[in-house]
Amino acid sequence: MTTFLKKLRQEHGISQEFLAKKIGVSRPTYVQIESGAHKMLVEEAQKLAHFFGLSLEDFIAGKNIILPKVELEKPEKPKMQKTEVRISIPQEKVEKFKEVLLYILERIGARPNIGEAVVCKLMYFIDFDFYEKFEEQLIGAKYIKNHFGPTPVAFPEIVAQMEEDGDLTRVTKKYFQHDQKKYLPRRSANLSIFSAQEKELIDWEIERFKDFNATKMRDYSHKDVPWIGANDLQPIDYEAVFSRTDEFSVRQYDDEL
Repeated sequence: MTTFLKKLRQEHGISQEFLAKKIGVSRPTYVQIESGAHKMLVEEAQKLAHFFGLSLEDFIAGKNIILPKVELEKPEKPKMQKTEVRISIPQEKVEKFKEVLLYILERIGARPNIGEAVVCKLMYFIDFDFYEKFEEQLIGAKYIKNHFGPTPVAFPEIVAQMEEDGDLTRVTKKYFQHDQKKYLPRRSANLSIFSAQEKELIDWEIERFKDFNATKMRDYSHKDVPWIGANDLQPIDYEAVFSRTDEFSVRQYDDEL
């Protein structure tokens, strides 16, 4: 498991000091954990497994699951496609990601049903619904298909960055006997970076999902065509929104003869 942990850390370009802070130990202690000289506690293993988007069982077993690499910035803009076939290449807009997250937390983050799982699915619907309606990226985050529903790949990394910057605080509370990870905003979202139609859609999504809990959100997202069509632990294709069922489609399509 220690070799697996080191491989995960290096693949994601994360420092030992950063992971040491994530599990609440000193860097020397973490170095010993990674080398196998210090026994890892179950609580520490749970924190690391969650950070890398793995189940505790897979993490302990060192199961080689290939996940998309977390990237906070894209150095190059995507090249224009020469064909008429629409090809969507999600582009992470980190600042918009942060401000959408903070705005969600401001609006409904204090509700007992709103934990990390609901927030992640809400961001998925904001991204994919906006793309279906306007054929443009709002955040453009990459989402993968897992058992819990669509998950933004960069969420752990961006949240960690926001914690360090003092933008939010992570807390754990009980919700029906289960530990629920929640986030408290420490500043107001900068809404000036959003267009009127972006803000309108974000508000609409927040309103329609504000009463959903993690289970209801998971079950609902599992019926959406983009999630259904993706392979396990692989990216969800934005283009699949144009094949949605009436239950999920948010766009009025004119019949073309």
